Amino acid sequence: MIALKSPREIEIMAEGGRILGATVAHLRGQAKAGVSTLDLDEMAETFIRSHEGATPAFKGLYGFPGSVCASINQEIVHGIPSKKRVLREGDVLSLDIGVGYKGYFTDSATTVAIGEIDATSRQLLAVTERALEAGIAAAVIGNHIGDIGAAVQAVAEGAGFSVVRDLVGHGIGTEFHEEPQVPNYGKPKRLMKLTPGLTIAISRW
Repeated sequence: MIALKSPREIEIMAEGGRILGATVAHLRGQAKAGVSTLDLDEMAETFIRSHEGATPAFKGLYGFPGSVCASINQEIVHGIPSKKRVLREGDVLSLDIGVGYKGYFTDSATTVAIGEIDATSRQLLAVTERALEAGIAAAVIGNHIGDIGAAVQAVAEGAGFSVVRDLVGHGIGTEFHEEPQVPNYGKPKRLMKLTPGLTIAISRW
């Protein structure tokens, strides 16, 4: 079932999103060689809870033990924070973070280069950033879910990379995962039509 949001609900989600955005920026600044993924997880939880009414959405979600999914290098997503996983120069770190606020959820991911990374990794980050921008540009009223996936897929595959097909973006709101699913591949004008009030998290993995 698709849960369309009212302007007031979207305003609340935007408030939560601003907390989430600040959390992402804070962790990006702290992700350095010598820091463990558990350190980052604890920083995220402390930072999120410092905002009145905000909670780390991942904590306990489907039994997940942390506040952040921290995935290093070839890991795609859902890496569990650990004091044994210490960042090293040249690593590529993906951070997936969610915030609960006033009964609504927001979800965001970012990728951080730890110090100097190799040329292939730099290219990958640049291409995925362009793919994200293309997906967001396609997420407009009147387009379809398939237009988003097609835009992401075209950028990624056009640069010689591939997209992950086993994981998808998703709707979000009073539940962390809502319909519809938003794949990183697809065909234009296919699947659900985008309408006012639809709130989705576009996956950048």
